[in-house]
Amino acid sequence: MSWFTEARFGLFIHWGIYAAAARHEWVRSYERLTEEQYRRYFEHFDPDLYDPRVWAEEAVNAGMKYAVVTSKHHDGFCLWDSDLTDYKARRDLLAPMLDAFRERGLRTGLYYSLLDWHHPDFPNDLYHPQRDEDLGERDMTKYADYLHGQVRELLTRYGDIDTMWFDFSYEGRGFGAKGPREWRSEKLERMVRELRPGILVNNRLGLGTGDFTTPEQVMPPGGVPGHTAWESCQTLNGSWGYHRDNQDWKPVDLLVKMLVDTVSKGGNMLLNVGPNARGEFEPRAVERLRGIGRWMRLHSRSIHGAGASAYEPPQDCRYTQRGDRLYLHLLSWPMKYVHLAGLGGRVKYAQFLHDASEVPMITIDPEEPFHHYLRGLPEDTLTLQLPITRPDVTVPVVELFLA
Repeated sequence: MSWFTEARFGLFIHWGIYAAAARHEWVRSYERLTEEQYRRYFEHFDPDLYDPRVWAEEAVNAGMKYAVVTSKHHDGFCLWDSDLTDYKARRDLLAPMLDAFRERGLRTGLYYSLLDWHHPDFPNDLYHPQRDEDLGERDMTKYADYLHGQVRELLTRYGDIDTMWFDFSYEGRGFGAKGPREWRSEKLERMVRELRPGILVNNRLGLGTGDFTTPEQVMPPGGVPGHTAWESCQTLNGSWGYHRDNQDWKPVDLLVKMLVDTVSKGGNMLLNVGPNARGEFEPRAVERLRGIGRWMRLHSRSIHGAGASAYEPPQDCRYTQRGDRLYLHLLSWPMKYVHLAGLGGRVKYAQFLHDASEVPMITIDPEEPFHHYLRGLPEDTLTLQLPITRPDVTVPVVELFLA
């Protein structure tokens, strides 16, 4: 797991023919579109501006260290030239993407949906677009063979894959719900590990196992207890796939704070971009990636290789720690002083991370009239004196060198 916990920040890409609909990757299910209605997106998907080298460059500049791409989503459309279906891109879109990521030093991961609303043997269920219709006899055994065959293709054609990101098992949820028995999850996971012994597999096969767990669209307030590795997957605007009219775009400062909060609790953040149907990241996504990148250029050492700290941060702050360096992230700006419990006598030096300027460590004498109202601080408190004017960075960080 060492590369994974060192990386801390990755790019998620949801891309497929649903980008042509431009109203969520679940559009076929949400709007209960028939195969014929949905086929117009398949017939007109022609990403003529697709250049994955640009995607890789944006990811690297944002401070990301790995990328996970949807090889196949729930609609069944495949980004690669699968031998097992004609429901695929006119040319292999996956190979150049993985090549571009690797050339820029990014680790690679493949998302693969266990669901498939296009396959003729995928049985109807509560998520299927035609869930209120009789679709006739379906053979789950044939579909599971197809599923396993496609995963084998992915793991034997594209070199080293670092993570296999399955989505999702839903046993017991209602009509037609499927679980490990239907997917043959144990056999599937065994095959994945045999084909790629060093691969990491997520926790969504329904087996109660996995190398890392994956909270989605949520910031766990206390991390994920009992898991040494976890990855919070997040969207820029509430939709995974390209959604032209969705206006719920998270601002840069919120995204940076989400990243900081995740790492402070020992997790990774996988941040999603949904490219449009011509194969480009839209301007609102690029603006946010570059905003994060400006902060990461100055503050990445508080993220990469860092993790949770045993010290308790003050209100509106987060700690991350990397060896003997403790990073104080100031999510809101205090007036002149910040008091750090448990760090009295334990810090050799303090500086702002963005410019390496010293942050004075001072001793508070509560008997002095000026400090009368600061009585009651624990004896092991370290007090830092901050400038009145907040540094012009998204989240100021103080780097503390522990004694």
